[in-house]
Amino acid sequence: MGKVLGNNLTDYALEEKAEEEFWQEYRQNRDPKIREMFIKQYAPLVKYVAGKVAVGMPHNVEFDDLVGFGVFGLLDAIDKFDPEKNVKFKTYAVTRIRGAIFDELRSIDWVPRSVRQKTREVEEAIGSLEAQLGRTATDQEIANSMGLDENEFIKTMMKISGTTMLSLNDVWFSGDENDKVSIGDSIESPSSLNPDVIVEKDEIRRVIVEALEELPDKEKKILVLYYYEDLTLKEIGQVLEVTESRVSQLHTKAILRLRAKLTNIRKGIV
Repeated sequence: MGKVLGNNLTDYALEEKAEEEFWQEYRQNRDPKIREMFIKQYAPLVKYVAGKVAVGMPHNVEFDDLVGFGVFGLLDAIDKFDPEKNVKFKTYAVTRIRGAIFDELRSIDWVPRSVRQKTREVEEAIGSLEAQLGRTATDQEIANSMGLDENEFIKTMMKISGTTMLSLNDVWFSGDENDKVSIGDSIESPSSLNPDVIVEKDEIRRVIVEALEELPDKEKKILVLYYYEDLTLKEIGQVLEVTESRVSQLHTKAILRLRAKLTNIRKGIV
């Protein structure tokens, strides 16, 4: 990173410093020049994430708007990044940028009211049914509980696919702001599928991991590939050897199922 940015920040002799040193320095003194350096260095990451999110979005959602939303996520990532947690900044920033975009999209409520209502109905049906069954509900069981046949249920899922999003940044909290725990923190890499790595001593983190583990295998893989590995729905379809539309439906079901599980758990522990 040094020589590219060194022309603008010769005072910091970037040629002679590793990026980790600048993170440590920024953590100590919050130097605005170092912050500006990181913003310039990682600005392309915002467009990259916005491009990924834009896939499958309605035409009324402008790419430039997504970029604008994502910038706030980058700034938040720079201010909150802790290099001592052994996570690469790029990995951390991608989650923050995507979360900022999704949060803003939800705040402006770009989804038609009828679709939003249908999404709530499916989520409530999943939550109620799985609480009764004590296990993951099948598509047929969900459809029956909603009074739909299989084809109607598929059409419903297609209608709400692409409009159902989950913010991974601030869903759950434990203690004060410094003890914040999010779903994004609990999604595991396929290379380290060991809950002990991420559980630490936190009960909230434990129930999030359990909720993820209880998802059907294919839905769990989609969440990991989309939110952790940063693959597009099309790329995930190639990995799982299914169509992009099928991935979109499974992604929607995974989110609704996870959100319903966490809602039920929250009611039980809060």
